[in-house]
Amino acid sequence: MVDTSDEWIIQRTGIKERRIAAKDESTASLATSAARKALEAAGLEAKDLDLIICATITPEMQFPATACFVASALGLNSTPAFDVSAACSGFIYALETASNYIKSGRYRNVLVIGAETLSRITDYSDRASCILFGDGAGAVVLQKSTEANRGVIYSSLHADGGGWEMLCCRPGSRHPLDVETLAMKQQYMQIKGKEVYKFAVQRFEELIEDAMRKCELKANDITLIVPHQVNQRIIDSAMGRLEIPIEKAFVNINKYGNTSAASKPIALDEAWRAGRVKSGDIIIFVAFGAGLTWANAVVRV
Repeated sequence: MVDTSDEWIIQRTGIKERRIAAKDESTASLATSAARKALEAAGLEAKDLDLIICATITPEMQFPATACFVASALGLNSTPAFDVSAACSGFIYALETASNYIKSGRYRNVLVIGAETLSRITDYSDRASCILFGDGAGAVVLQKSTEANRGVIYSSLHADGGGWEMLCCRPGSRHPLDVETLAMKQQYMQIKGKEVYKFAVQRFEELIEDAMRKCELKANDITLIVPHQVNQRIIDSAMGRLEIPIEKAFVNINKYGNTSAASKPIALDEAWRAGRVKSGDIIIFVAFGAGLTWANAVVRV
């Protein structure tokens, strides 16, 4: 469909495979599946949840929120549920929101989901974007703990709306979905690849340095860095300049491509199940994406 090859994609991005949702699947169905796995891993039932937050830029519908569909699928009919839209940084935004609800004493168990069906807004005739994105979902349960210095011990969230044209999907109140919008293919994601690449490289290093400085961490203190799965070359070059062993970065972009808000929880789940993370370990999450947004979080598991 486009002028490219498997070799070209792998060399420039590190992506070998992507997952595409079936016609009978949706963002909410993927999110619900991830939610059930997270609840099982946490040893909880849906009725134990006090709040559900879903990070996504490909919601089930414009409204209601995807999180409401997940709550209903889990058999809940009064539990609060809402979505967070911060693109690839969405999971960290949702994680920080959930953490603050728990720290305030308002809630005890909060389900945080990152879920996307980016294939539904991908133009497969656009080589700059179609090779990058896939579908998926991941979830975690945050729970109140009596142990000091556990959970989300630091995070920082940032946004610069002035850079919105670098990565966007236009339909909305500014660009209603009409004949003209469809003719220009504005119902799909549009990306300025070179600009986004430069932005990602800069923010990757800044976010890790900030996290290490604010938490007084050295490379040996960090068990794992879970970066946004955007480009293998970006991750490799940034880790090299930071002088942190590449083995400390958990990367699965080769299997899934860029799944936006879902990339961090999917990677975390795989790392946990593979024995790369255990209780007491320190993880740094970093993300950057449309908005423009960027964020980090330091978590002691």
